[in-house]
Amino acid sequence: MEKNVLKMNLQCPMPQLDFDKITLGHGSGGTLTQKLLDSGVFTVLANPYLNQKHDGATLTIQGPLAFSTDSYVISPVFFPGGNIGELAVNGTVNDLAMCGALPQFLSLSFILEEGLLLTEFWEILTSIKQACDKAGVYVVTGDTKVVERGKGDKIFITTSGIGTIHPRATISTAAIEAGDKVIVSHSIAAHGMAIMSVRKGLEFDSTIMSDTRPLNGSVKKLLDEFGDAIHFLRDPTRGGVASVLNEIASDASVGIDIYQKDIPIEESVASACEILGLDPLYVANEGVFIAIVKASQAEAVVTRLRESSETAHASCIGEITTSHPRQVLLTSAIGGKRVVNRLTGEQLPRIC
Repeated sequence: MEKNVLKMNLQCPMPQLDFDKITLGHGSGGTLTQKLLDSGVFTVLANPYLNQKHDGATLTIQGPLAFSTDSYVISPVFFPGGNIGELAVNGTVNDLAMCGALPQFLSLSFILEEGLLLTEFWEILTSIKQACDKAGVYVVTGDTKVVERGKGDKIFITTSGIGTIHPRATISTAAIEAGDKVIVSHSIAAHGMAIMSVRKGLEFDSTIMSDTRPLNGSVKKLLDEFGDAIHFLRDPTRGGVASVLNEIASDASVGIDIYQKDIPIEESVASACEILGLDPLYVANEGVFIAIVKASQAEAVVTRLRESSETAHASCIGEITTSHPRQVLLTSAIGGKRVVNRLTGEQLPRIC
C-alpha cells in the first residue's frame, strides 16, 4: 500500500486556483493557508504518515538512529540539473548516508517570500516528490511560513531526516588508520560551477549540470559488501573536497596526501573554474562523497563504484599518512607539492 501511495501524483497537474502568487495571507494559518496546503503540499507529497495531518509524525523505528538537519538558501533556486527542492531532499538524505544510515523519514519546512509564483512553487514541490521517490524516503511532517516581499529570496527550505544505522557501518574518524586510501565517488565541482555559470552568464560547448543526487543507494551497496572496511564517509558540499579533507586530517590527527592527476573533473567544469579563478578542490558538490577505505579493499571499492553511472568516475585520489599530521598535501601533475589549506573567507556565496 505504502509503495503505491509513494508513487502516486508523480506528475500531478497543478490545480486551478484563484491566486497565482504567494501572498502574506498564505502564511496566516487561515483559509488561504489551508488552500495552499491541501492543493499543494498534501496533494503532491501524500503518504500514509503525512496524510494524518498531525502537528508532528508518529513513527515506529527500531535500532540505532542517525538524525540530521540542514537549511537551503541557494540562489538561483532553479539551476541546470535541478532546483532547491530536490537539493533539499538529496542534501539531508546524503548527510544521513554519510553517517552509515539508511534514510527513512524527512521533515520539510518552507519559508516562502510574498510574490513567489505558484507555478514555481509547484515545480519545486514536484521535484521534492520525485527526489523522495528516488531516495525511497517519506516527508512525514513540516511547516510553511510566508515573509514580506524583499525579506526572503523566493523560498528557503529546511529539512531534517532520520534513518537507521546500517548493521555493518562503523563510520568514525576513530576508525581511520595510516595507509587507508582516500576515494572520491565521482567528478568534482559540477554543482558549484553549474550555479556560478548561471550567475556569471558563462556559456560552454555543453551546459554544466549540477550533480545533485541521492547517495544512499551507492553507500548501502558499499556497506553491504565491504562493511567495516569503509572507515569514514563525508559529502564535500560547502567548501568542497579541500575543506572535508582538512576536517578529517584535523579531527583524526593524521596527514593526507592527494594527487592532482587522480582527481576526476570534467573538462568544462575545469575550464569554468579557470575562467573564474577558482580552485575546484574548494567548489561545492551535491552528488559526490569521499570515502576513507582500508587499503586492501580500495581497488575493489573503486571497481564497484564505477559499475554505476552515478559513480562512474570514482577514483582513489590519495592516502592517509603519519608524516605530516593535520595537514593535506597535494602533489601536482608536474610533481610539485603544496599544502591544501582550509578555505578562508567566502569563495562561493549562496551555493546550497
